[in-house]
Amino acid sequence: MRVLVSGGAGYIGSHTVVALVEAGHDVVVVDDFSNAKPTVIGRLEALTGRHIPVHAFDLTDVDKTAHLFDIEEIDAVIHFAGYKAVGESVQKPLDYYENNLGSTFSLVRAMQRHDVDKLVFSSSATVYGTDQAGATEDRPTFATNPYGWTKVMQEQILRDVAVADPSMRIALLRYFNPVGAHVSGTIGEDPSDIPNNLMPYIAQVAVGRREKLQVFGDDYDTPDGTGVRDYIHVVDLAAGHVAALEKLAATSEPVNTWNLGSGRGTRVLELLHAFEKAVGRELPHEVVGRRAGDVATSYADPSKANEELGWRTHKSVEEMCADTWRWQSQNPDGYPD
Repeated sequence: MRVLVSGGAGYIGSHTVVALVEAGHDVVVVDDFSNAKPTVIGRLEALTGRHIPVHAFDLTDVDKTAHLFDIEEIDAVIHFAGYKAVGESVQKPLDYYENNLGSTFSLVRAMQRHDVDKLVFSSSATVYGTDQAGATEDRPTFATNPYGWTKVMQEQILRDVAVADPSMRIALLRYFNPVGAHVSGTIGEDPSDIPNNLMPYIAQVAVGRREKLQVFGDDYDTPDGTGVRDYIHVVDLAAGHVAALEKLAATSEPVNTWNLGSGRGTRVLELLHAFEKAVGRELPHEVVGRRAGDVATSYADPSKANEELGWRTHKSVEEMCADTWRWQSQNPDGYPD
C-alpha cells in the first residue's frame, strides 16, 4: 500500500515510517515540523534506502490537504499529527481543540473525496481517564485534560464517520507509554522543550542536559510508592501500527479499537535503575510531591491486539533503556537543526 503518514517526522511517526518500508509499503509524509526537525527525513532515507516524499504544511489547512490528495496516490492514512502535551493543553485548550480536531476533519474529508477508506488513528490511554489499570477496550472513555478530551472526541467523530460511510475501515489505537529508539541510534525521541515524560528526562540527565531527575511522589499505593506505567518500545509500537493497517485490508468491521501495550507495569524507580545499568553509573534524582493529574497505576490489557492482530511486544525494559541511551549519547542535543 501507499501510506500517508501524518506527523511522520515525529517520534512515533518516524519509527512507523521505517516499519512500513520494511514491511514493503510505500510512504508519503506530511508534517508541519512544529514538533520535529526536517533533518529527521534524511536519516529515515538513510535507514530505509528509499526516497521519502515530504509535504510540509499544517493539516488544518483544508485547501493544502485537499491538494495533497490530488497530487499523491494514497491507499491508506496513519494519523499521528497533533499537539500532545497534557500540561500545555490545560493552558491552551482552544489551540488543542482547534488543531487536533481540525486536522482530523481536514484529513478525513480529503480521504472521502478520493475514496481512501483505511485510517489508523493514533489515540491514547488518556481516553481511560483515571481508570487506566488493566483497561480493556470496552471500558467507558473520559478524560481529565483537554489533550485527553481531543482523543476521546476524535475517536467518537471517527465512529460517527464510519456509521455514515460503512465502507470506511478505521483502527483506533490506544497506546500507553512509548519509549526507546531505533537500534541504530540515528532516530529517537527529541522533545522540543523540557521533557514531559520520564524516559527522555532520565536520558537528558544522563547526558548532562538536566541536573537531576525529579520523581513525582513516592506515596502511591504501589510496591515502592512510585507511579507504575506500561512502557512500550517504540519499535514494537510501530509494528503494531503496521499490523493494524494490514488488518484493515482484511476486516469487515468498520471500526476496530486495540490497546497497544505490554500489559506489564514498571515503577518509576525501577525504570531509573534499569537506565542507570545501561549508562553504567548512578544518576542524581530527588523525590518531590505528586504531580497534579497523575494516576498511580496505568497498564494495558493488550490481549485483544495479541489475538486479533497477532501482535505483541517483544522488547524488554532493559532494551528500551539501552536503545534510548544509544540514541541520546550519540545525539546529546537531539536532531541538528
